[in-house]
Amino acid sequence: MNADPGNGSPPRKEKALTIGAVCKHLEREFPDISISKIRYLEDQKLLAPRRTPGGYRLYGPPDVDRLRTILRLQRDEFLPLRVIRQELASGRADSEVAQAAPAPEPRALRRSSFGLRGPGSLYRLDEVLDETGADRALVKELEDFGVIKGERHDSEVLYDDTEREIVRAVTELKRFGVGGRNLRVFRTSADREAALLEQILAPALRSRNPERRKEAVEALENLAAIASHLKHLLLIRDLRKLAR
Repeated sequence: MNADPGNGSPPRKEKALTIGAVCKHLEREFPDISISKIRYLEDQKLLAPRRTPGGYRLYGPPDVDRLRTILRLQRDEFLPLRVIRQELASGRADSEVAQAAPAPEPRALRRSSFGLRGPGSLYRLDEVLDETGADRALVKELEDFGVIKGERHDSEVLYDDTEREIVRAVTELKRFGVGGRNLRVFRTSADREAALLEQILAPALRSRNPERRKEAVEALENLAAIASHLKHLLLIRDLRKLAR
């Protein structure tokens, strides 16, 4: 039985979460979240979970709310980390972000935040199939057409967070009759956009100065998010013409 606040008993504290449990808790809203991404945000002084005597991170409800705010500001407002740091320092409330960005539907396709600094989590084929609802034939087709690229570790092929979400998106498209061979246009478009962004930031990305490289990767994330949003808007504009 829960303690009654009116009888003088202290309220029950919510249980702190491990970093893996935090990923599981937030992956429905942020499919590309990973342990490496959370650790990077901690390295950037945006998160400060408490540590156990053994060195394990423990995230209380305020830590999880703060992380959710950071991820929403990245995803929905395309803010770089230095600006997010300023927003948090100025006291921007989590509730304000929550009102501006309501939680999406579970299966809704949505714009993801971009984390380019780490490989993220790796998944076996069976895990990808279980989480996305795809079948083995579709995954093989996507590999044959170069849409996804697994990484071979020892005797099996593993897929990272991005490859998993590509499979999930294509599974949704398959319901409308879109197959692997039809996705060449998306792959070609992505290759061209990546080449353009590389051209813009190549000198900084190849710098020997670690701080400059770090800033360049952050700029690359922001440019990728803006380019993705622009492409989305252009597509919506053209599709509206079809719906007239």
